[in-house]
Amino acid sequence: MSSVKETLPVELLSHWINGERVAGTGKRSGEVYNPATGEVIRRVPFADEADVDRAVAAARAAFPAWRDTTPLRRARILSRYRELVEANRRELTALISEEHGKTLLDAAGSLQRGIEVIEFASGAPHLLKGEHAEDVGRGVDSHSVLQPVGVCAGVSPFNFPAMVPLWMYPVAVACGNTFVLKPSEKVPSTAFRLAELFTEAGLPAGVFNVLHGDREAVDALLAHPDIAAISSVGSTPVAKHIYETAARNGKRVQALGGAKNHAVVMPDADMNFTADALVGAAYGSAGERCMAISAVVAVGDAADPLVALLEEKAAKLKVGPGDQDGIDMGPLVTAAHRDRVKGYIDTGEREGAQLVLDGRGLKVAGHERGFFLGPTLFDRVQPGMTIYQDEIFGPVLIVLRVPTLDEAIALVNRNPYANGTAIFTRSGAAARHFEHDIQVGMVGVNIPIPVPMAFFSFGGWKASLFGDLHMHGMEGVQFYTRTKVVTTRWPASDEAKAHGFAMPTH
Repeated sequence: MSSVKETLPVELLSHWINGERVAGTGKRSGEVYNPATGEVIRRVPFADEADVDRAVAAARAAFPAWRDTTPLRRARILSRYRELVEANRRELTALISEEHGKTLLDAAGSLQRGIEVIEFASGAPHLLKGEHAEDVGRGVDSHSVLQPVGVCAGVSPFNFPAMVPLWMYPVAVACGNTFVLKPSEKVPSTAFRLAELFTEAGLPAGVFNVLHGDREAVDALLAHPDIAAISSVGSTPVAKHIYETAARNGKRVQALGGAKNHAVVMPDADMNFTADALVGAAYGSAGERCMAISAVVAVGDAADPLVALLEEKAAKLKVGPGDQDGIDMGPLVTAAHRDRVKGYIDTGEREGAQLVLDGRGLKVAGHERGFFLGPTLFDRVQPGMTIYQDEIFGPVLIVLRVPTLDEAIALVNRNPYANGTAIFTRSGAAARHFEHDIQVGMVGVNIPIPVPMAFFSFGGWKASLFGDLHMHGMEGVQFYTRTKVVTTRWPASDEAKAHGFAMPTH
């Protein structure tokens, strides 16, 4: 049976342009794997410049009518869309798990966080209200309005096939823009299905489009004269390239980059609670999260008991296919990425870090071809080591030791990444000191992955963000709109019609 299955042709996916499936003109394609089995399950077309032109043209043509659609009508479509996404939750969750490898429970949680952004964007009639001031001068009033910027684009990563795209396009569309999404070519099916559901919800053709592809498609979007704004999430080198290229082409940009998220653990912390939280934050989704905790900074006497608990709990994690019950951690997304992470473990051992738990020898019975790697734990890591300097993006947790909280804060603040961080303590004074002095965009207190709710904004500082505005929340609304200020006066017929040549002071 297996040999017959392997010879069957796999499905070739389509683009979604102007409300329908489109084969595209690009000559190249890529393979989509099930990471748990190592098998190719689909092929994905890679868009060329002509495909990008077609998608952008559809979005541009749809923009005037969608811009003039009232925010209330846009919100009704978004509300129906939320209902459809929830009704198809099981199918979407299965697609996420199948192509990424994460567990069904983890996939469902990430989808829920995306649904919450649709709920937030459904408040468009309120979110898009401007300001009004009466009598800014004698007989003069001023008001502001928020207007859409035009055709927007999004480039999303492999690790969250639904959540990260949903951070982008519902807000953009609610604000009256049209959108072209380029999902990761490693996990293309979820975005396509989300586009189908949006059309089913009543979204007009061309308002939301999905283009598959690699860097060629991304660069074409960055250079396209009809794209007004672009959002992206990826590694710091990719984010920097997108920011610099798009800004050079006159676009507004929000480009979220890499991370090295630290958790500072104080000696007074509840060690059992803390270890449970850190194991989930480090090894959940096989560490393939931009908000994963990858570095623990143990302060003073916290180190020895914490490392012992981390080793004990991590060693008990059940690793296997994400669609099976009772699995804590699935495979990595590709064989190449698994091998890259293995290389970091080799490097850490060679550079002298203490390897407490080694995941390189893990074998999953019946899934020997899968891209699995077990939980790995290093202790006594030094800041100059490669495994501290680089974003590994895998199930590797490192522990550094410092004597005081001030030294822990200084260590975190010296790191070029500043996406998320956390402190574990029972001391309100320590927590307040930490949250005030830490130079990081998102902070958790006894919360290891402090991802803000949809009505707040998501984003880091320093090398974790290129651009001025974060995603979703009110900063998302600001990114996808332009402010226009109108000043009005209705003079009485007997008023003087001329005001002279001096700057008016009202």
